[in-house]
Order: sequence, then C-alpha cells, then structure tokens
Amino acid sequence: MSGVFGSVRARATLGATLVVAVALAAAGAALVLSLRSNLIGEAGTQAERSARAVAAELAAGTDHDALSGLDGDDRPVQIVDEDGRLVAATQDLERISGTTTSDVRPRPADPQRDDDDDDDDDDDSDGRRDSGESLEPGEIGREVTFTNGSATIDGDTEDYRYAAVDVETPQGERLTVHAGGPLAAEHSAVRTARTALLIGVPLLSGLVAGVTWLVTGRALRPVAGIRREMAAITASEDLTRRVPEPDTHDEIARLARTTNETLAALEAAVERQRRFVADASHELRSPIASLRTQLEVAAAHPGLLDLDGAVEDTVRLQHLAADLLLLARLDAGERPSDNRVDLAALAREEAGARTGVVVSETEPAEVAGSRGQLARVLTNLLDNGRRHARETVTVTVRRDGAWAVLGVADDGEGVPEGDRERIFERFVRLDAARSRDDGGAGLGLAIARDVAARHGGTLTVGEAPAGGALFELRLPLAGDA
Repeated sequence: MSGVFGSVRARATLGATLVVAVALAAAGAALVLSLRSNLIGEAGTQAERSARAVAAELAAGTDHDALSGLDGDDRPVQIVDEDGRLVAATQDLERISGTTTSDVRPRPADPQRDDDDDDDDDDDSDGRRDSGESLEPGEIGREVTFTNGSATIDGDTEDYRYAAVDVETPQGERLTVHAGGPLAAEHSAVRTARTALLIGVPLLSGLVAGVTWLVTGRALRPVAGIRREMAAITASEDLTRRVPEPDTHDEIARLARTTNETLAALEAAVERQRRFVADASHELRSPIASLRTQLEVAAAHPGLLDLDGAVEDTVRLQHLAADLLLLARLDAGERPSDNRVDLAALAREEAGARTGVVVSETEPAEVAGSRGQLARVLTNLLDNGRRHARETVTVTVRRDGAWAVLGVADDGEGVPEGDRERIFERFVRLDAARSRDDGGAGLGLAIARDVAARHGGTLTVGEAPAGGALFELRLPLAGDA
C-alpha cells in the first residue's frame, strides 16, 4: 500500500480528488443551506401575507365567524386574544404546534382564570404573546414574529412556517393572528439537493480521480523512460548512452536535457580520468624502465654504473609523482588556505634562484591562498619560459582594479593562436621532437591553471612584446589590500 501511494502519480491523484471532494462538499452544503433559507423565507412571506389578510378583515370589524381566511383553507390560522385564549381557528384544523397555544377550537372564558390573571400581571406562562407594540383601534401591527411548527388539517399533517401579527379591532380588542406557510416545498427541494449531492459528489470525485490518474500518467511517462534508461546506464556502465528527451517544453523535458548534460560531463570526466591514468602510466614507465635498466647493468657490471643518470631518473620520477599527487588533490576539490601571499615578493624570490630571469617591474599585490601552490605555479611558468626563451624571461607584477596580475614573458617563438588552450591540457607537449628530459611530462601548465582556478583566478597565454609567449596569472586581491 505504501508503495502505491509513494508514487507521484498516486499522490497527485489522491490530492486532486480530496481537494475536489472537499470543494464539492463545501459548495453543496452552502447550496443546501442557501436553498433552505430561501424556501423558508418564501414560506414565511406566504404566512405573513395570510396573517395580514386575516388581520385586515379583523381591523375592518369583520366578525370572527365571517372571516374568509378560516373557511376550509388548507393553511392553519389561529386568532388569539391578549390573554392567550383561542378566539377562532381554521375550520378543519385538528392539531397544531409552534404557536402560542395548541388549542384548535375556541373555549369559553373562565371567570376564575380571569381573576387569577388580574391578581398576577407578571405571569406570562400561559402562552400569551406580548409584542410591546402600541396600536390604535383598527390598526395592524408592523412587527412580525416567525416560528416553525406543524399542523394537521383534515387528516393531513405538514410542517409550517408561522407568522404572528397583532391587530387592534375597532372595538378595542387586541388580537394576534397566527398563519402558517407550508414547508413541504422546502423539505422536498432540500431532500432532492441532498440526494443529488450524495450521488454527484462521489461520481465527480471519481471522475476527477480517473482523469488525474490518466493525465499524470501521461505526463510522467517520460520520467519512467528516463528512469529505465538511467537504470540501464548504471547497469551497463556505458556513459555514451543518453536518456530520451520528450518533444515538450515543460519541466520534464528540461530534466531530461539536464540529465543528458550531466551524463555528457560525467563521460568527459571519466574519459579525462582514463587518459590521465594512461598518460601517467606511460610517463612513469619511461623513468622506471631506465632506472631498472641501470640498476640491472650495475648489478651485473658494477663498473658500468651510471650514477648520475640513475639519480637524474630518480629525480624525474620524484617530480612526476609529486605532480600527479598535486593533480589528484586538485581534482578532489582541495581548497587552498587563506594565508596572505605577496606576489611581488614571491616573484623576486623565485626569480633570484634562476639565471636568465629578470623582474622588470613590481608593485605590492597581496592575494589570499596557499603560498606553496602559488610558488608552484610561478615555478612551472618560469621553467616553461626558460625552456622556450632565447635569452631572457621577464616577470612583472601589477594591480588591475580588484585583481593582481602576474606576467611571465619570454623572447622565444611564442605559442600559435590555435594551440593557446591546448597547451593547458595534461600531458600535452607541442614540440613532439623534444625529449622528455628537456620538455618535461606536460603537466606543469595544467597544474598551474588548476591552481589558479582553485584560487578564484585565471591563467591565460598571449603574445609577449618581444614576440614570445606571455602568461598572465590573474588572482583577486585580498580583502583589505
């Protein structure tokens, strides 16, 4: 059960159905209440009209026995005096409730009761109605009191809405006319509305559930295809495959495109990793094989040991291992420290340890980062410049707005424009004829650019004023520099 309702399709269907069911139930309840109120109001209006018609006859002095509203009408009418005694009623009235008295036939006055009423003016327990409205002889009261009850007329029992109206006869007698308006139409309409709601709400809710289930299923069908394809890619480890992209412009289509972009980036990263491992293995094989050969020769013929060559191969192997370790740390996302480093001082320090390198102009430029990694960038750039320069490598440090710019220029042949991005790839050497001893493993510039990126900067190459290559390292200045 939890698996079914754990799906987006089931949750959307359930949510939509509940919302529609609640909305329909609320609207239906409001409709029934409004319909009931309107019909009760209409019954009250009819009752008031009947009561005022009888009151008008009484106000005109018509005798109780000659009133037209009492001659067999199917609506209950009572006329009650101010003492609560029934004076007249509908001829066929058999039972009544909801008015000030349940009598259906007038009773003669009880003198003893009249005496008791005179002794206790505050006793209102006999059902008399006191509107508090002062009337003149022949005047009908404006106030109307409504109540609900029932009545039986000629054997038929129904519910009624009663209206009570006061009237003062020309003889000065204060009477109250109770007339009823039938509520049968209200009961019938409310029953019909309730039946319609009890049938219609489940039917409409079921229809909404079915439509929502079909629509969400159709909308989520591409998601199922994406999931199946991703599962297949995971099982096969074939990153060249892509998920299907629907021909729509909705969120699912954007999800598919983003997924394919992620797969493409992952494929490229895996391919770079494979090339890196292959190139690293190839680069390591050469110094290891050379060192092994020299050791085997030395073991067989000690006098032929090339100690300088063995040391040189060991140093090359050590440098290559250090480069590979640094690249691995950079690829793992290692963040540099937040130490302050003065690029001008660092440039003078690194340039002073090399021949053929001059610092032409510098100004203080502090940046935040790892001094060791930034020194490694400068070392790699200077070593690259010395390999390609004819005579001199020039270092400059300057400020450019919020950036510190370190430039390393040589007077060599420069870098062709088409290769200015390629030289930053790992294990790339533009001069295929150059030996590994002279040209290195092709990791220096790749390491330098990765370090620059980790420090929030950039490393680019252009043309130097002397015609050679100009490498520019741009790093953000420290906050309060």
